[in-house]
Amino acid sequence: MPSLTDEQRIDWLRLIRSDNVGPRTFAWLLRQYGDARSAIEALPELSRRGGAPRTIRVYPRADAEREMDAARKLGVDLVGIHEAAYPQRLAAIDDAPPLLAVRGNATALTRPMMAMVGSRNASAAGLKFAERLARELADAGFVIASGLARGIDAAAHRASLGAGTVAVLAGGHGRIYPEQHVDLLEAILPEGAAISEMPFGWEPRAQDFPRRNRLISGLSLGVVIVEAAKRSGSLITARLALEQGREVFAVPGSPIDPRAEGANGLLKQGATLVTEAADVLAVIEPILGRREANSLREPDGESPVPFEPDDRARAQIVALLGPTPVGLDDLVRLSGLSPALVRTVILELELAGRIERHGGGLFSLA
Repeated sequence: MPSLTDEQRIDWLRLIRSDNVGPRTFAWLLRQYGDARSAIEALPELSRRGGAPRTIRVYPRADAEREMDAARKLGVDLVGIHEAAYPQRLAAIDDAPPLLAVRGNATALTRPMMAMVGSRNASAAGLKFAERLARELADAGFVIASGLARGIDAAAHRASLGAGTVAVLAGGHGRIYPEQHVDLLEAILPEGAAISEMPFGWEPRAQDFPRRNRLISGLSLGVVIVEAAKRSGSLITARLALEQGREVFAVPGSPIDPRAEGANGLLKQGATLVTEAADVLAVIEPILGRREANSLREPDGESPVPFEPDDRARAQIVALLGPTPVGLDDLVRLSGLSPALVRTVILELELAGRIERHGGGLFSLA
């Protein structure tokens, strides 16, 4: 697909920044309306039909232009999911960002990646092993992806600076978190890159870190967990990796160290045990070369023509929804309505803020 024009890039930015529009909703809107500008024009009516109590906020063009100008001044490119510079494996996940803000050496995003994450409060042994493993994987030709956090993430980035490493930001490029890693980020950029899906000046909140974690795993062939407590963001990354069909590796640790409890638990559940880079390479090398489909590709047999459900169809779908997440296929089967009609009702309800999305393509009433 050809590169986006400047006008299309502004329209894409306005659409993804509008209220209640996430990556999956963006993809549905683009399929139904053909282009972002037509989808933007449809947002108010769609949200009204879905029962929104007030008019949906559409991201103003002036704000989109200001965001793009601020990005350009810092050397950040907004890359569309169909464009050549967009990481291929990330494009294959079902909630890939339509626009990715990329800073640094974009060629790092075209090479095979392995993710490494772990405890912020890491032990000296954990940090030493993370550095060694990152260096060995980098020497084997892999770019290391991580989250620029303290502890294991920072150790993995530092050990692979010369070969290229990718920092996935929880906030925008204008608000690097944590602030003490601004210098580390600057050291990453000559050979590696930093990416974000968030608005340029966005300051990360707690709920933004799991969202960031899906990008870390989505970029990569697999994820290595080095020290993780029983409840930690690293385990969220491992779960997301499994949902995305990625490999999960874990480094064993002392059973009396709480920082190793999560990684040891993953090993009990079947994660591949890692004590050296060869353990990772033995699993990953056969996977290399598989072609991944683009998540925004028009699905076979689907029409991009918008559908307008009547009140009866809308009420039927709302009646089937509840607090328990349910899949689109179940809604189609139980309602007897066409997939396109059900999908449009879900789109209306989501834009109205009346439903929530869950992993695995499930929905529930908000």
